Amino acid sequence: MYFYKNEFIHKKDIQISPDDRGYYFGDGIYEVFRVYNGQIYEGEAHMQRLERTASEVRLQLPYNNEEIIDIINKLIHHNNLIEGTVYLQITRGEAPRAHPFPAQAEPILLAYCSEVKRPLSTIQNGIKAITQPDIRWLRCDLKTLNLLPNVLAKQAALDHGVQEVILHREGTVTECSASNLMMVKDHLLYTHPANHLILHGITRAVVLRLAHALQVQVKEEPFTTEQLLQADEVFITGTTVEITSILLIDGQVIGTGTPGPITQRLQAEFERTFLQ
Repeated sequence: MYFYKNEFIHKKDIQISPDDRGYYFGDGIYEVFRVYNGQIYEGEAHMQRLERTASEVRLQLPYNNEEIIDIINKLIHHNNLIEGTVYLQITRGEAPRAHPFPAQAEPILLAYCSEVKRPLSTIQNGIKAITQPDIRWLRCDLKTLNLLPNVLAKQAALDHGVQEVILHREGTVTECSASNLMMVKDHLLYTHPANHLILHGITRAVVLRLAHALQVQVKEEPFTTEQLLQADEVFITGTTVEITSILLIDGQVIGTGTPGPITQRLQAEFERTFLQ
């Protein structure tokens, strides 16, 4: 069961217009909500980010926060979703193709559920990554439909037999193709500041809270690819990846080549907080 144009509807019955601005301009925004035990994970934080992105791209949300959360909860119920994700996107609406905002178009909300299990194997065993220049636009803090650079980066990872690409701007690490990045050096946790160059990840914010609770000192400051390769631990954070170690970057082993102690403590605290 999907939600589209004000109704719950089966996927086969959805008809998306070729005049939808999300189709030909990528003129829209989205969120991916994680569901654990039938409950939305960090729903309020996701809604705050959705509101902020909508405001920044001057897109009027078709429903208020409470109504959107109600739609998501009804989707979870209709689809008997216990563990998975809810994808939600809002486009500026349908109108003949022209760059200016259409005067009469009404925003369109699409949402649906997917069963997505926790990636326990990669959480326990870690992943590999390569580095590449960050070629995205300068508003990476906005969760819009314009994801072609991310798609190209993710495909490059797969082409190289690894799971993720770490992006950098002239040597300064930003984030990854589909996740935020953190590193540990000398017991300090480093991550790029939440400015316009990275997505303000929900799980990123959760991990910073957990680090504070565990008395792990955090430095939100830029670091270079050279510093990254000398890190004791490196891990990604994200809605679907949770907290996952990167053990090999550009063919170089990170730390001991196994998930590090701080990474494991953070993952254990994450599970204790959200999964028990």
